[in-house]
Amino acid sequence: MFVVLVDAFENVLLPRRVQRHFRITTWFYHFTWRPYVRLARCIRMQARRETMLGYFGPLSLIALLVLWACGLILAFALLEYGGGEHLTAGGQPISFGLLLYHSGETFFTLGYGDITPASGLSRTLSVFEAGMGFAFLAVVIGYLPTIYSAFSQREIEISLLDARAGSPPSATELLCRATGGRDGMGGGALDRLFLDWEHWAAEVLESHLSYPVLSFYRSQHNNQSWLGALTVILDATALVVAGIDGISSEQARRTFKMARHAVVDLAQVVNAHYDPGATGRLTPEDLSEIRARLRDKGLKLNEGTEAEQKLHDIRMRYEPYVLAIAKNLYISLPPWIRHDTIRDNWEAGPWDRVIQAQGLGQIPGERRYPRPVEDHF
Repeated sequence: MFVVLVDAFENVLLPRRVQRHFRITTWFYHFTWRPYVRLARCIRMQARRETMLGYFGPLSLIALLVLWACGLILAFALLEYGGGEHLTAGGQPISFGLLLYHSGETFFTLGYGDITPASGLSRTLSVFEAGMGFAFLAVVIGYLPTIYSAFSQREIEISLLDARAGSPPSATELLCRATGGRDGMGGGALDRLFLDWEHWAAEVLESHLSYPVLSFYRSQHNNQSWLGALTVILDATALVVAGIDGISSEQARRTFKMARHAVVDLAQVVNAHYDPGATGRLTPEDLSEIRARLRDKGLKLNEGTEAEQKLHDIRMRYEPYVLAIAKNLYISLPPWIRHDTIRDNWEAGPWDRVIQAQGLGQIPGERRYPRPVEDHF
């Protein structure tokens, strides 16, 4: 009983520590997530596989609440069996199975009255268990809305990133659009964008430390994720801090520090481990293409051995963590630069083919892209 109550207390009322020495919750997710991922890997279609992985977060939360309730019911049944005296309406002998049933009906305050506590200790335990049942119901009523409120707040900025960095997002696309790309946001919008994402990274750190189950909640679109958004912001700020002519790096540094703090702490929350064999996400060919793409938008990324070493050092401060988290949570990380021509999420819809066939729905200046059929379902 003590172990269950401490675990529930740390998760619901004292949820601010990065690591705990012993927790039922940690054990629970360790032994349920990996088998679930193995099962999901059997699904070949990405959209359906992501849908199945998205079920884990809500289902695991329900299962964890059931585990806590069962643990408390079992604990009270053991206490009643060890020190209580009970009477049954039918004169049946008291067995542990009957006491387990009595503990369950008392916890959920059913009050059938077929089993009656007959000693002072058993009556005290029954009253205490009934009160704990009410408290458990209050925890469920207050805990679930809080989880979904935090999830909703997290997803708002991720959805806004669609028009600012593409779907899936990339750091190169974010910089191009924010500094005068096809969305025409203007150079001054970049600092405002980084400031918003600095706040978002702080909110994600606070909410995911408080409620680690949020790490398993997937975004509504298959090509978006909270880790992907955080990685894109780190990539974009890394490029700015490494040096882009005409762009101040002051706000980018602050955003990078906050985002890096978030991934370091969250890597501990999801029990991620450093993999020395993990390959880097940025290849020399991609870096050359990034320079060319930024040059087309009037941006000059610093060149030379010293500049490349600086960018490499910045990347090594966060990439091992995001790679480890992505491996644990089975999340695909976004690229530094996109090589495909898939449309953004806002450009896709189930009626687009009909509208395009009629010559409608085209925004002047926008390009048309093919989109995989499976993404419509």
